[in-house]
Amino acid sequence: MDRADCNIIAELQQDGRISLTDLAERVGISLSSCQRRVRALEQEGVISGYRANLDPSRFGLNFSALVFVTLREGDRQTVSAFEATVKEIPQIIQAQRLFGDPDYLLHVITRDLHAFQQLYDEKLSGMSGVQRLTSTLVMKTVVKDRALPI
Repeated sequence: MDRADCNIIAELQQDGRISLTDLAERVGISLSSCQRRVRALEQEGVISGYRANLDPSRFGLNFSALVFVTLREGDRQTVSAFEATVKEIPQIIQAQRLFGDPDYLLHVITRDLHAFQQLYDEKLSGMSGVQRLTSTLVMKTVVKDRALPI
């Protein structure tokens, strides 16, 4: 990737709906070159997709919690079963496997505390291979979906 590719990526991180014409102008390259470069970045997987950023509160999703998960065992079968279950729970909007203890960090979003408690009791606590769950509530989001520092 050269400087023009980095500039394209930086602009697209700020506005994924920018027209190719405007993008080419902002980056200072021709429209055909811009189209070719964007297509190549997409095909190479540098740009993995485009999406709308939504305000969760507009959908009644006003409660956010971080759930730390420690598994009983760290073998491949336990990890695979746990991760498959996590992928099936839509309220888990982000899941990260960690080094050390705990094993996972889950970002969970629900309507309210009652909905979180119900999810916790009915799904999270019953997930295969889980030894311990520890939760903390999100008071405020300070940085969200920050662009990568390219």
